[in-house]
Amino acid sequence: MAFDEIIAKNRAWAAKVKEESPGFFESLVDQQSPEYLWIGCSDSRVPANQIAGIAPGEVFVHRNIANVVVHSDFNCLSVIQFAIDILKVKHVLVVGHYGCSGVKAALEGKRIGLADNWLLHVRNVYEEHSLYLCEDVTSRHDRLCELNAIEQAYNITQTTIVQDAWERGQRFTVHGCIYGLADGHLNDLNFHVSRPDQVEEAYQHAVTLIHARCR
Repeated sequence: MAFDEIIAKNRAWAAKVKEESPGFFESLVDQQSPEYLWIGCSDSRVPANQIAGIAPGEVFVHRNIANVVVHSDFNCLSVIQFAIDILKVKHVLVVGHYGCSGVKAALEGKRIGLADNWLLHVRNVYEEHSLYLCEDVTSRHDRLCELNAIEQAYNITQTTIVQDAWERGQRFTVHGCIYGLADGHLNDLNFHVSRPDQVEEAYQHAVTLIHARCR
C-alpha cells in the first residue's frame, strides 16, 4: 500500500465515523480519560481497540515485542506511571497472544539480531518453566505465550509505581490475558491483582493452572 493510499483510507474512515457518530472527534479533543491501560505485543495482528471492542479514547496503549515489562525500561515504566498516576486507570491489562514470533524466537533460541537482547527476558521465562512445558512443539509455544503474559503482569505489580499507588489507597486491578489469532478471542489467564497481599497467591494459582495443562 502506497503512502497516499493510507491518507485516502484515513479520510474515508474519518468521514464514516463522523457520519455514524457526529461530534465523536470533538469529544476526544479536550481530555482523555481511559479506564484501561493495555500493554501488548507490537504484532500488527493484535490491535488493542479492535480486540477489546472499545473506541479510541477508552484505552491507553503501550506495545513492544513480546509484551515485555522490564524494570529498566523507562519507556514502559513512564507509560505505566502516566496511566496510573495521571489518568487514574482502573484496569491494567498485559495481553500476550498465541503465535507470538518473539516468544517463538526465545523458545527456540533463534538469533534474529539486536532484538535477541530484548528477548532474553522471555528466554528467562522459558528457562524458569521449561520443566513444566509440553513436549508438543505447538502446545509448548502456546503455554510459553501464556506464561510470559503472566510473568509480565507480575512484573508490573512489583514496580514502585504500582506499589506506591496501592499504598496510598488507589484502586485498580492488574490482569493477565492472552489473545487468540485463530478465533479473535481474548482469554483470561486467571491473574487478577488489586492489592499487594494478593500478588503471590494469584501468581502461583495462574502458573499452576498452565503447568497442569502440560501434564
